[in-house]
Order: sequence, then structure tokens, then C-alpha cells
Amino acid sequence: MDFGEQAGLVLAIAALLDYLIGDPWGWMHPVQVMGAVISRYSQTALKRLNYPLPQRLAGVGLTLLLVVGSGFVGWSLVAMSVRLHPWIGLAVEAVLLASCLAGRSLRAAAEAVLQPLQAGNLVEARQRLSLYVGRDTEVLSDGEILRAVLETVTENATDGVMAPLFWAIAGSLTPLGAAPVALAYKAASTLDSMVGYRDAPYTHLGWSSARLEDALTWLPCRLHVLTLALLSCRPGHVLRICRRDASKDPSPNAGWSECAYAATLGVQVGGTNAYRGIVKHKPLLGDGDRPITPGGIQEAMQLTRLAFLLWLGGVLVVLRF
Repeated sequence: MDFGEQAGLVLAIAALLDYLIGDPWGWMHPVQVMGAVISRYSQTALKRLNYPLPQRLAGVGLTLLLVVGSGFVGWSLVAMSVRLHPWIGLAVEAVLLASCLAGRSLRAAAEAVLQPLQAGNLVEARQRLSLYVGRDTEVLSDGEILRAVLETVTENATDGVMAPLFWAIAGSLTPLGAAPVALAYKAASTLDSMVGYRDAPYTHLGWSSARLEDALTWLPCRLHVLTLALLSCRPGHVLRICRRDASKDPSPNAGWSECAYAATLGVQVGGTNAYRGIVKHKPLLGDGDRPITPGGIQEAMQLTRLAFLLWLGGVLVVLRF
């Protein structure tokens, strides 16, 4: 088996594992390990460092430790497994890479909220939604719940599905391999989700993490937007809406991802949300020609799956798998 065939097989098996299995409950997951390291490090740093500059330096150290460390651990595990047998190494790399892809987990989270909502159980839908979003869910209407689910699905489609695939593809074209590079990106994404906030106490400690994740997600996000525009069969319309609205969002990537889906589906996202009692207004993205429905959310998830398969199929052709 040559280099291209092996790289293609790793990508294909990982994609299949994520589609069929996802992240089984009770299994140790790399993100859990990353989260434990981030939590312990950040608690110690915030306790001992009281000024902005030391906190920023500690944040840079945390970023380097987790991103480089995650990639190195992944590379080491694959290298040790290859020494046992090449097929064992291939299997280990595919499993590690599958853990970086959140396609099935994202679909499961959306369906967990939609199921009670469609059954008329608003209380349970709110409770389940609270497990996946940071906004207050206790008094959300069914329309607001649907918007929250769609925003979660469309934002995380980039940093949870397409960006890890992008960096896995990039890694597969180098001696490092797909899994180590994807794990390094996953570490950056996990850092951003845990400490990459502008608000205290993470303003300075999470500064470098947030900037790195923004930079690493920038290119795959734009390629994802272009892919969605092509899949919409109205690329000019989707790109026009994105150019008009996406930059209104403070995030350099989330707004583009959400806006591309909104324009493709003909819906509008954004609006007023409450976080721990504090009301914040997100910019409106899209025209809102159609209401957000469970079917529209399913359509958004199908678009993500099609975009994923398009990228995967393209790289398998390049690798001549």
C-alpha cells in the first residue's frame, strides 16, 4: 500500500466511524483529556497570576502546550502502533481522527432537542437545549429554540466538522499524518471553547487561544462557505448575503458559517439572547424569507453532510484511493 492509498484509507475509515458510531458514551475521548489539562492549568494560572501580562504569557504557554502536545501525542501513538503492525497503526490513526470529527454528535444533539419539541414537550426541549448552548433557555419559545438549534448546528458545522476535515486532509499530505494535525486543531478549538472569551476571568489568559483558533479556522470556513454557495445552486445570492451580513458578527468565522446556511435556507438567524440574565443582541444574518423549521434544520445538517462528502471525495480522488 503506497502513501496515498494509506492516507485515503485513514480518512475514509475515520469518516465512516464518525458517521456510524460518533463518540460512544463512557469512552475516553481526547477532548476530555484536553479539557482536564485546560481546567487544571487555567485554575492554577488565574489563582497565582493577577496582572494582564503574566496571564497573557501563561495563555501563550497553555496554547503551545496543548496544541503542540496534542499533535505530538497523536503522532507518537500512531508511530508506536505502526511498529507493532502497519495495519494496527492505520487503525489507531483512523480512530484518533474519527474522534476529531463531530458530525454524528452534532446531529444527535440537534435531534435530542427537536424530538421533544415536535412532541409538544417545550419544557424538556428547553432542558435538553441547555446542555448544548450557553444562553438561558428557561423561557425560550419554540421559535427561539429552533433558532438556537440552527445557530448551534451551523456554527459548529465549520469548527466541529469541516475545519477538522480540512486539517486532516492537510496532514494526510505530509509525513505528519492526518490524525496528529487534526488533533492539534481540535486542541485549539477546545481551548477557544473553554478559555477563549473576552470577558473576565479569561480575557487575557485566553487571548492567544482565541486568536489561534480564529486563524486556523479562517481558510476552512471560507472554503466551506464557497461549498455551501455551490450546493445552494444560487452561489451569487449566498455570497452576496454573506458579504452583506457576515462581517457584522464579532467572530471572524462563526458569522460567515451561520450566514451561509441562513442564505442557503432562506432564513434569518441572530437576535436577542440572554446569558446568565445578561441580555445580548447578535446581528441579524440573512433575509428571513422562510421561518426556521425542524425540516430546515434537517436540511442544514444534510448540507453539512454533502459538503463533507464532497471534500472527502475530492481528496480521495487526488490521493488516487
